[in-house]
Amino acid sequence: MDTVTEAILNRSSEPRLKAPAPSGSALELALACAARAPDHALLRPWRYLVVEGEGLEELGRLFESSAPEDATDAAREKLRRMPLRAPMIIAAIASPVPHPKVPALEQCYSTAAGAAYLVLALQAEGYGAMWRTGSVAESPVVARGLGLAEHETIVGFIYTGTVADDKPAVPRPGVSEFSSRWPA
Repeated sequence: MDTVTEAILNRSSEPRLKAPAPSGSALELALACAARAPDHALLRPWRYLVVEGEGLEELGRLFESSAPEDATDAAREKLRRMPLRAPMIIAAIASPVPHPKVPALEQCYSTAAGAAYLVLALQAEGYGAMWRTGSVAESPVVARGLGLAEHETIVGFIYTGTVADDKPAVPRPGVSEFSSRWPA
């Protein structure tokens, strides 16, 4: 089996992460892999923000500020502590470029593919990763706080670091459960 295929088949979301986070050449390599995503017309419709150290505390305050007015103290605290689940978070941001043949949605897909490559590269370098979205990824407050332009969107927050604990394998569906031939 090819090492790429093996890496894909062994990919796992890792919710329990600890220091160290990827740094130097490992981080640069993972980001370079993200830039190899399919990219019709070479628009490079993505960017990535790397958050670590005190930036995680600041990101937590930003997440907390996105809470609805009627949120409980416990809900606000949960939002504030979310970024502390990992020693590094990489925000994957779709930044579509106006183009007559490449719709913005396709460019968003390109960013998502890049984020998936990023996760695989982090795993290949010995790190764990967890792609998270949720209300904070869709929040205009968070988008503004991170400096996103009006046309940009958060595709996900890639939490990364060293895997803290092994977790049970997740059962995967058989190929016949989600694929078929057409015409039948």
